[in-house]
Amino acid sequence: MKKIECVIMDWAGTAIDYGCFAPVSAFLESFRAIGIEVTAEEARRPMGLTKIDHVRALFDMPRIGKCFEDLYHRSYNEEDVQGRYEDFQRLLFSTLKEYTTPIPHVIETLDQLRAQGIKIGSTTGYTREMMDVVIPAAAAKGYQTENCVTSDGLPGGRPYPYMIYKNMCDLAVPSRMSVLKYGDTISDIKEGVNAGVWTVGAIIGSNEMGLTEEEFLQLSAEDRKQKMAEVRHRMYAAGADYVVDDITELPALIEAINKRMN
Repeated sequence: MKKIECVIMDWAGTAIDYGCFAPVSAFLESFRAIGIEVTAEEARRPMGLTKIDHVRALFDMPRIGKCFEDLYHRSYNEEDVQGRYEDFQRLLFSTLKEYTTPIPHVIETLDQLRAQGIKIGSTTGYTREMMDVVIPAAAAKGYQTENCVTSDGLPGGRPYPYMIYKNMCDLAVPSRMSVLKYGDTISDIKEGVNAGVWTVGAIIGSNEMGLTEEEFLQLSAEDRKQKMAEVRHRMYAAGADYVVDDITELPALIEAINKRMN
């Protein structure tokens, strides 16, 4: 019988850090230091990439690139990228532990899946050094995975599929059809699509939604419905097999996928 044997989670915005705010604030401050005001929407657009690639993606945005040229009378170069990345890392590490609170329902839902024999792996846009801070801090708050793969030492991070494949090797999962990738960014969706695994997007608490829990709960019913529909559309457009409101829908969805495969 074919079935889902492994769920591969993203971290910030999916499992911890509701709204994915740790990297956003660091990106904004890093670029502000060279006189460029990056908007939160711009900072969120490449989220899920490795952080050095995220910096490059920000510089490549036409508005930001033009701001740089207007200020410095030249195009940006790799030295500029490295400078913003170093500043981003300094800013991120100074606050990273504060953004490791599990998103509601994640712990109990994954425990439910584990009770069914499903392995829990993970991928991330953070480096191994960053995850050395995040993993123990999240574990102290009750969140753990059986495996965490970063792009360090691999040919590339998202949207490439290598971190998913490494999880499959580490967790001894022999078939991509037995793997489900669950994440909150467009890069997560593309990672899953490129790996050929079942790919599920998460809306509430996501980078794509970009709201704190308090902001989300304060939305009117109509505004909430509209914003969630916008995120759902973007994730399906990126290739997601399914998009759920939150992780509590995952056990029933896995059951439906298992039936679909048999």
